[in-house]
Amino acid sequence: MTDNKLKRLEEQAASAGFLLRIKVSRPLNLWVLKVVVADYLEPNKVRILGEMKGWAYRGEKGLQLDTMRVSSKALGGIGHLIWAATMAWALEETPCKKVRLLAIRDDEQQHEILVRYFLMRGFKKIKSVGTSPRDLLLRTVWGGSGLLMSADCLEVYKRSLDLWCNANS
Repeated sequence: MTDNKLKRLEEQAASAGFLLRIKVSRPLNLWVLKVVVADYLEPNKVRILGEMKGWAYRGEKGLQLDTMRVSSKALGGIGHLIWAATMAWALEETPCKKVRLLAIRDDEQQHEILVRYFLMRGFKKIKSVGTSPRDLLLRTVWGGSGLLMSADCLEVYKRSLDLWCNANS
């Protein structure tokens, strides 16, 4: 049952001059997700300001996030809107209650920034994913080594919604 979190976010985004869209496909009984926020350059032309990609499978721990990008031309609140919309979608359209991601360790300084960012969103550290054979599946799924992190979808939604609302007030 839905409580219209996502619909309200779409309305808020529209009143702020943004277009919030979610594209979902269902290959192999998975949900493949892409959340996009854009602004209008002309009536029929948009500029993508940010996006989040991920997938979900049945089960409450099924939401897995892969990629998030926010344009340098985007306002500060765009990232918060993307996070809130992603969590609202998961809570309303899937059985997922938990979300996981990998804070990639390409560069140590950037890795530390990512970890702090995800901790601020409500994520907790689960385990380091390195080069051992038992980490091969996780490295394959997320494309590298790093820190596996998990959070409660509702907590991430609430934090992100507060940040989005504060950025637009």
